[in-house]
Amino acid sequence: KAWLEKHPRFKLHFTPTSASWLNAVEGWFGQLERRALYRGIFTSVGELKKAIRRFIQTHNEKLAKPFRWHKSAESIMTSVARAKLSVINDK
Repeated sequence: KAWLEKHPRFKLHFTPTSASWLNAVEGWFGQLERRALYRGIFTSVGELKKAIRRFIQTHNEKLAKPFRWHKSAESIMTSVARAKLSVINDK
């Protein structure tokens, strides 16, 4: 906690246990790495940002598809409640 206070640019984001459906973002980051960053040579942060922005634009225009939920909101909220209880009980 103290380290994070001294380094405010770093933010932790926790994925609740039993909420693997939240991990969909991992696939997106995998595509970003494979299609825009892997084997790239970036001589500045600006170049890296441009490559990421190009990927995002291309992804949004040509690759992105709507995500269709297969679970009901009630089912998802039940999983979230279960995860919260798990965290509370582990303390």
